[in-house]
Amino acid sequence: MQWIDMRSDTVTQPTQAMRHAMAHAVVGDDVYGDDPTVVELEALAARLLGKEAALFVPTGNFGNQLAIFTHCQRGNEVILGDDCHIVWHETGGAAVIGGVQLRTIASDKGVMDPQEIEARIRVGQDVHWPKTGLICLENAHSNGRVIPLDIMQRTADIARRHGVPVHLDGARVFNAATYLGCDVQDITRHADTVMCCLSKGLAAPVGSILAGSADFIARARYNRKLLGGGWRQAGVLAAPGLLALTEMVPRLPEDHANARYLAEQLAGMPCIEVDIADVHINMVWFRLLADIDISELMAALSAAGIKANPPEGGRMRLVTHWQVSREAIDQGLEVFQRVLSD
Repeated sequence: MQWIDMRSDTVTQPTQAMRHAMAHAVVGDDVYGDDPTVVELEALAARLLGKEAALFVPTGNFGNQLAIFTHCQRGNEVILGDDCHIVWHETGGAAVIGGVQLRTIASDKGVMDPQEIEARIRVGQDVHWPKTGLICLENAHSNGRVIPLDIMQRTADIARRHGVPVHLDGARVFNAATYLGCDVQDITRHADTVMCCLSKGLAAPVGSILAGSADFIARARYNRKLLGGGWRQAGVLAAPGLLALTEMVPRLPEDHANARYLAEQLAGMPCIEVDIADVHINMVWFRLLADIDISELMAALSAAGIKANPPEGGRMRLVTHWQVSREAIDQGLEVFQRVLSD
């Protein structure tokens, strides 16, 4: 069976061009700094993201935790949203690796009020207080929404006024730029460092990028080695990363259009609630309003060759990517229509 996998955009398989590039990549030893394909990828990523330097890392989780570890001293406090990926889905790494505490702010669907951020920055020298070491933002947010540029600008202004660095979890920052119709640097200029994933909607099989100043990346490179992230002949992984940035970014509008189509069709079905206004990128979240047999729904999807995650907390998510065509979406919609009509 040819599966249609809509669980996430992390399931994307590399394109044929990526597989060819992997097989023919020129490699060296990246710990020595002489893998030419990795060097090329890092230079391209830094240029695209508007930073002095970049570092190729295994995962987005690794990149975020490396950023916190490099920015902060042990015992520092990190300000971030209570619903962000670093808090929810990175296994408490900030405490274990960076030795920091997280000071969370309630967000409005991923948007933190800059005034609330400023109110939590530790000002002055009190022996009882931790020092504010970092502010973390996320764009696009893991709920699929894109954070407005003016919010990022106001946050950056506050951070710079207080001398606190900003890290951007930009796992899907190219999706955010696509939604906003802007250059990705219009987003990343509001952060001192940024992490972006190559292995989600950009389809590379492995890898993320951490970018920032040359000094920061030099320190992060040391810390990457400390954490066991030193690559050897990593060019075989960097090669598809180059294609992720050059060939897959321009096609992201197709994924977004397919997600909106999926959302609009689901919204027209009985017993489903979709907030179309929240569909910014390639994610569709929705609620099943009736007393639906979830096991029946999941079995029907599986029988039709569709992989999906079951609802969690009453909400279900479907994600589009380069291997989910409009025809594949229609195939999934037919299953929902049939189960909901029974």
